[in-house]
Amino acid sequence: MRRASCRSLAMHLTEFLDFDAIKPALPAGNKRALFQQLASLAGGRLGIPPASILATISEREKLGSTGFGQGVSIPHGKVEGISRIYCLFARLSDPIRYKAIDGAPVDLVFLLLSPPEAGADHLKALAAISRVVRHGPTLDKMRGARSRDALAAVLMGADERDAA
Repeated sequence: MRRASCRSLAMHLTEFLDFDAIKPALPAGNKRALFQQLASLAGGRLGIPPASILATISEREKLGSTGFGQGVSIPHGKVEGISRIYCLFARLSDPIRYKAIDGAPVDLVFLLLSPPEAGADHLKALAAISRVVRHGPTLDKMRGARSRDALAAVLMGADERDAA
């Protein structure tokens, strides 16, 4: 359900984030292992082959790092076989080297997947995530939350703050 506001064209996390799949301490090791785990998790949730997700996000990463800065990455891409925009969030148990734009290791990851025809909505979803992660106090709360429910509350709160 979209929120009515003066910025009604904006998209919000609650529209596409899979709150039940939030991972509060995902052990990644390195970027390749992280992508494999994210593809497996999302593939299982969406009922599509993880290999297609892995290929999509790996190809996108070749175009330039999806390391957003401040320890955040947003691997993303358009995947055949899904009918809606989907996002999975994971906080890593240990930060990994990622080649982020600021050179900082990554510990907060949003995997964003969209249907191939979701051009503008894919960009709106990326913008919604970037609005949340640009807020330093929200990042601190995300790093301090110790459970899936606590992380979900932080993300919902950030989404509501952004919508106000």
